Amino acid sequence: MKKRFFGNTPQGETYLYTLENKNGIKAEVTNFGAILVNLFVPDKNGKTVDVVLGYDDASGYVNGGSFLGATVGPSANRIKDAKFVIDGVTYVLDANDGKNNLHSHLQDAFHKKIWDVLEGDNWITFMTTNEDSVMGFPGNMKISVTYTLTLENELKIHYQGNSDKNTLLNMTNHSYFNLAGHNNGLIHDHVLWMKASHYTPVVAGAIPTGEIAPVTGTPMDFTTPTVIGSRITEDFEQLKLVGGYDHNWVVDQADGQIQLIASVEDKTSGRIMETYTDLPGVQFYAGNFIAKETGKAGATYGPRTGLCLETQYYPNSINQEGFPKPEFGPEKPYDTTTIYKFI
Repeated sequence: MKKRFFGNTPQGETYLYTLENKNGIKAEVTNFGAILVNLFVPDKNGKTVDVVLGYDDASGYVNGGSFLGATVGPSANRIKDAKFVIDGVTYVLDANDGKNNLHSHLQDAFHKKIWDVLEGDNWITFMTTNEDSVMGFPGNMKISVTYTLTLENELKIHYQGNSDKNTLLNMTNHSYFNLAGHNNGLIHDHVLWMKASHYTPVVAGAIPTGEIAPVTGTPMDFTTPTVIGSRITEDFEQLKLVGGYDHNWVVDQADGQIQLIASVEDKTSGRIMETYTDLPGVQFYAGNFIAKETGKAGATYGPRTGLCLETQYYPNSINQEGFPKPEFGPEKPYDTTTIYKFI
């Protein structure tokens, strides 16, 4: 484990921690937001580049608005009307996405906090708390996120949470991947496969309708490997509503066990990233609204220069009858794992 200073923030000093294996994979994470900052991966010829979008120091993450690399929580994605009910009590969140809530809070959520740190040799655990009613969420929460880099080229992310009241927990990692390199332009040529024969259609505001719809015969079908850019501009209402792909796909045969649910390939470099999770959904976001800005090493970022595979409970699951419930508390701790594996 290597550690270096990553910059000052209004909350204090931040540090960057390096995990590296003998195969040339290197991941760098910071205690600010438990964020994945850099991820270096060799190509088919052994050339190593950084495949996640990000910033050179902590100030970029303090000021950035696209959630680059962030650990999002307590609740990722959207909550309709910025409220939910647990045990007969209505809890009100910040209406920060029109009338809805997005990613808990834009400034006070987990991605803008300095976390405590426990260091291992090939792993690092970040720890934080959220007091009862902060951001509108019930319960005194204790949260940890552990990054582990294995010899099998897996970056494992293990989330754990406890609360003294029943609460909403639905965390994710919001890394934007470009397997050609974080500074290598659009991801339209990437090839995506997902183990998902259904998805959750949305209305304006990206709130699911409650329907679980088949992908067959639509541009949402990635059950066979498909070039992302080949259908992203089709005249299809779901794509037009959110400017391209930004939907939750329903993982087939999700049973709480870790399984392969997606793979992405950049054929030019030969890099393949497999995604594994024990969660029932995954948000494929094609980066339609990435802010035009300068990223690491002077790179220029903008729409569709990175893609996200955000493992999750479905958006607005807490309110939607028939969706799996991300409700956890004293009798049910939160415990889930997502793996990004490089081939």
